[in-house]
Amino acid sequence: MKFEWTKDLAIGLAIFFPIFLINFFYFQAHENLFYFLNFLSLLLLFVPFLISRYKEHKRIKEIEEMFHVFLRDFVQAIRSGMSIPVALKTVAENDYKSLTPFVKKMSSQLEWGIPLEKVLLNFSKQVKSRLIGRIVSSIIESHEFGGNLSDTLDALRATALETEKLREERKLYLHSQMITGYIIFFVFLAVIIGLKLFLIPSLTEATGKEVLGVRVSREELIGEYETIFRNIILIQGFFAGLSVGKMAEGAVIAGLKHSIFMMVVGILIYMLAS
Repeated sequence: MKFEWTKDLAIGLAIFFPIFLINFFYFQAHENLFYFLNFLSLLLLFVPFLISRYKEHKRIKEIEEMFHVFLRDFVQAIRSGMSIPVALKTVAENDYKSLTPFVKKMSSQLEWGIPLEKVLLNFSKQVKSRLIGRIVSSIIESHEFGGNLSDTLDALRATALETEKLREERKLYLHSQMITGYIIFFVFLAVIIGLKLFLIPSLTEATGKEVLGVRVSREELIGEYETIFRNIILIQGFFAGLSVGKMAEGAVIAGLKHSIFMMVVGILIYMLAS
């Protein structure tokens, strides 16, 4: 994990520095473009790390989705009269997508004589899924206390399947909420652009006058308002994206893709409207 983090950081720095240096030396005179390229370079610095974490999140979700299929096949193999090592070796020939390498590894470990409890614990630690961790703990307890393993596995398979169904139902139910989140963001963006185009010109008529005891120019007022509006768009886009991702997929890391989209599109639309 540490190596992957270092690799992601190195890729991010390799993308960040060229854009930052080109922007610093060639585009300082263009305020909006200079600001946008600085924002883009900082965003790209963290993008490799975020992509890596999101891929890990998707991998865990896929493993959880296929786990009940694996348990179903495993229970059927045991009930057909096979021993646990033989049953696991048989189902290891099936395709369970991201789960397949772990099933094959468990089968190999059992063939090497490693106890079933240790094999399952290693599997749970490597997968890094809370759902699978709870199921594995139940399997180990049932095996240690002499319960009917096939019945236990079948009950746990039904639990995993029901959990997956509830996730899908929640995703469908919250889909409209996700769309509402996007609508709210773009309405907010339209309000900010309206303030930029219609409110600021009327406020900046105080050119050369004192504002709160400080003499300011029209250009200074416009610059201050533009900075405030840009920062508000970025803050709104970031947190709106996180909330949308949390509602849609149940994980904050899943919301980062929505955050990045909202921030980039929001800044681009604001700059074009300016």
